[in-house]
Amino acid sequence: MSAPARAAVRTAPTLAVDLSAVAENTRRFVRAVPGEVMAVVKADGFGHGLAAVARTAVANGATWLGVTSLAEGVAVRAAGVNEPVLSWLNPVEVEVAAAARHRIDLAVPSLRHLDAIAAAQHHVRIHLQLDTGMARDGAAPDEWASLMAAARRAEVAGRVTVVGIMGHLAMAAWPGHPANSRGTEEFLRGVAMAERSGLRPAVRHLAATAATLTLPSAHLDMVRIGAGLVGIDPSDSASLRRALRLTTPVAQVRRVEAGVGIGYGHTRVTCRPTTLALLPLGYADGLPRSASGRAQVLVAGRRCPVVGVISMDQTVVDVGECPVEPGDEAVVFGPGDGEPTVDEWAAWAGTIPHEIVTGIGSRVSRSVR
Repeated sequence: MSAPARAAVRTAPTLAVDLSAVAENTRRFVRAVPGEVMAVVKADGFGHGLAAVARTAVANGATWLGVTSLAEGVAVRAAGVNEPVLSWLNPVEVEVAAAARHRIDLAVPSLRHLDAIAAAQHHVRIHLQLDTGMARDGAAPDEWASLMAAARRAEVAGRVTVVGIMGHLAMAAWPGHPANSRGTEEFLRGVAMAERSGLRPAVRHLAATAATLTLPSAHLDMVRIGAGLVGIDPSDSASLRRALRLTTPVAQVRRVEAGVGIGYGHTRVTCRPTTLALLPLGYADGLPRSASGRAQVLVAGRRCPVVGVISMDQTVVDVGECPVEPGDEAVVFGPGDGEPTVDEWAAWAGTIPHEIVTGIGSRVSRSVR
């Protein structure tokens, strides 16, 4: 039979963002490429804070900002950033007037998008977006010729200025994959097609973080760095500095005997007397439920296993004989000083680090330094 639980204390899970890591990573990419660096701050700066990451990246050499939506672009401007901003995932009915007013470039992935932008009677800068092998965003190759011709007509008419051509590589995390050379060749074919149409784009950009680290041939005039800014390397080829540390006070501690079932479904039953610590974090806060039974956290200077199912608001950790009290700090993940890392949590959950860092919920307070 378990001992009575000790009284819980007020809890305050905190996600600490280390901007010096963002600064160091930015400088590393700026030094590594011959052209410009676009800092991609979509998804609230990969969960690290759009405004803080944008300002830090620009202060350390990034010369462009990249976002998905027009709203994110407006937020970059509200953060006081004056460098060029590109938004590349907009509906056909995008607010062209707002893009023009806030000086936000728009990606054009189809003739329908181009026609709508040209008809809006607000001059904007555009980047023609080409699908180079992902069957996702961007114009399909059989549309390129007509898209280039229409873009040139719109430019001559004074409706747009074509300042860039962009694409994306599906297999850049695997540098030897033949899809990378095919995608690069296809992209350069599209650039040549644009030039034959009379367009003179100033920036050709194909490489995101993985391609920047592994495929120098894809660097061209500019690279787009998002995950790499915050220490995520999809190619596992570099040592970037991680920028996040997630901590929480222990909410409750209880001593239990052998044979005690833990959490929903009793997926874990204690095999010996032990001490359980309750953390006030769960899948609603971004801890992936799929990591249940595999994940670890750092408590009292030692890694302790997550036991039972991660619940919406709570996670149970087996701290064994460690002297743990309510209010003691548990480190869920951090930059790698003995505590688990974001990469480990991604592996435990069967996902990628991007999903972990962008999934931390709004109930977790933020601390930026």
